[in-house]
Amino acid sequence: MIYEILQIISEELNDYLDENAVALANIADEDSEGNSPGNFPDIALSLINLQEEFALKNVRNDYVSGNTVSYKNPKVYLNLFILFSLNKSSYTESLKSLTKIIEFFQGKKVFTQANSNYENVDGIENIKSFKFITELYTPTFEELNFIWGTLGGKQKPSVLYKITLLEIERDAITKEGSVISELNRNSLINN
Repeated sequence: MIYEILQIISEELNDYLDENAVALANIADEDSEGNSPGNFPDIALSLINLQEEFALKNVRNDYVSGNTVSYKNPKVYLNLFILFSLNKSSYTESLKSLTKIIEFFQGKKVFTQANSNYENVDGIENIKSFKFITELYTPTFEELNFIWGTLGGKQKPSVLYKITLLEIERDAITKEGSVISELNRNSLINN
């Protein structure tokens, strides 16, 4: 699900920019062996962190269908932190593209199946439905220093977004039982 969501974002952003500049790439690998300066994408989309949404952790996990009760593990709700790093040939072009990325997300914060283009996304047919919200995340100077220090590179023009409430659920029933339809009061009193 994480891969598919990031692919949807990169495809939508490429359509908006009218170029094929955005690609999933770990910005930490930019200076590694095998990546020549012209070989890395102009705009690298990197997942740099994920966080579980604890507020939604205690939801019901039982489903009643007729006389049968099925139990599943609760869904996992995630927030993703994604970084767009610009590697254009000139600093000026990087700043122009950075502005366009911010414009794109200002105009479209909510992504659903109804309002998204995901024709070229592999594995999207396995997703029943999706809805996620993007919001600009502004780290402090100290946090920004830690991010780029961890990534092992020099700071580039970049923008960080938080994707909220990505829902992950495995369709696996952990336990089944039958619905309690009546209570025998005599057995309760005798015990």
